[in-house]
Amino acid sequence: MKKCINSPESYVREMVEGVIAAHGDRLTLAGGSFRSVLTARPKPGKVAIVTGGGSGHLPLFLGYVGDGLCDGCAVGNVFASPSSQDMYETIKAADNGAGTLLLFGNYGGDRMNFEMAAELAEMDDIRTITLLGADDVASAPPEEKDKRRGVAGIFFAYKIAGACAAEMKDLDEVAEVTEKALGAIRSMGVAFSSCIVPEAGKPTFEIADDEIEIGMGIHGEPGISRTKLKAADEIAAEIMERIITDLPYKSGDEVAVLINGLGATPLDELYIVFRAVASELAARGISVYRSYVGEFATSMEMAGLSVSLIKLDGELKRYLDAPCDSPFFAQL
Repeated sequence: MKKCINSPESYVREMVEGVIAAHGDRLTLAGGSFRSVLTARPKPGKVAIVTGGGSGHLPLFLGYVGDGLCDGCAVGNVFASPSSQDMYETIKAADNGAGTLLLFGNYGGDRMNFEMAAELAEMDDIRTITLLGADDVASAPPEEKDKRRGVAGIFFAYKIAGACAAEMKDLDEVAEVTEKALGAIRSMGVAFSSCIVPEAGKPTFEIADDEIEIGMGIHGEPGISRTKLKAADEIAAEIMERIITDLPYKSGDEVAVLINGLGATPLDELYIVFRAVASELAARGISVYRSYVGEFATSMEMAGLSVSLIKLDGELKRYLDAPCDSPFFAQL
């Protein structure tokens, strides 16, 4: 294992300390704990948006704490859920007096711990509403969509929820528009290589140099098929067919597109995939309103990528267009 670290045990703590050292003007810690990252510029009276999840996915999750995005993030170990206590402390610290939207990926540990944290927060008279990112079409069929895991598409939900909250809407209004956004998002990925969790010291899974796995999750969860390496256009076409038919998206729709790198895929290659995705959408009469290309939800040093679409209406476009600012993502 070759990693630029001091020790596996200190990996998450030192990563968070580095983020705070670099961006202390915009991010801070709750009570000095590296497990709870908050915006350094809170806005009293605004609905707070709190997320959380395992480390190893930067900029997901803590990278979306900032103006017009999330207000706090509970930080777990690599690929592991934060504790319910850390989530509770984050909710308390992020509270602006207007209630809190809990927005995170659909994973068992996160669901269980956020549920306990929300119960504790309610005892402190902090009202919460929980919404889940569950955009990965490869992880369950449409009739079981409540079982789908959340992947990079949650970026769109952070962006829209954060913009709505920044307009000082109340908690029910923020939750309503966020739920609409979540229902319009679909994602799917492909992995070319494995990754190494520092404390494990070995690859999470094995895959041959000439193989790819379509539909693999960001923790190495199994996909829907493992095949020989294909051309970028073929990979994009297979992913798009599954995404487009799932909602379904149709001619005349406007969408935003996210091409996300999993950690070790060159930006050049992500743009090659965007080219193919844009062509597939144009052929179906679907317009691209906004596009995002880069690393938005990684998996350590995994090579691979994911494609996410969100179907837009006038309201969602307005919130997607709104400015935001975090150390990891800014939009003017």
